[in-house]
Amino acid sequence: MEAAYALRRQVFVEEQGVPMDIEVDALDATAVHAIAIQDGIVVATGRLLKDTPVQGLIGRMAVARTLRRQGIGGSILALLEDEARSRGITHITLHAQSYVKEFYAGRGYQEEGEHFMEAGIQHILMRKALS
Repeated sequence: MEAAYALRRQVFVEEQGVPMDIEVDALDATAVHAIAIQDGIVVATGRLLKDTPVQGLIGRMAVARTLRRQGIGGSILALLEDEARSRGITHITLHAQSYVKEFYAGRGYQEEGEHFMEAGIQHILMRKALS
């Protein structure tokens, strides 16, 4: 987990300017975390939270800068979706940073509502029904 937190700090705090005090939260303790490891180093991560018995929330998706756009993020997302299905979750929501909403749209997520600011970054709520 420490390596996943280090990657999240690198991506969210150092690259994007998210305040450290909101990047790590109490929800990490109950989340399902996924990581990708390359050459012994965590290069991608994401987490799944169960909001209700059938509703999940995916977040904290991060991929090392030098490895983006190579399919690793998609693999983490697919793994988290599979885990959600195994837990009886039928719908996933996420807060997509606006500049990567096409990444999620290409994987079946649909935009809902208006763009909003979260941690100083523009986001859009996206939802997907899991089959």
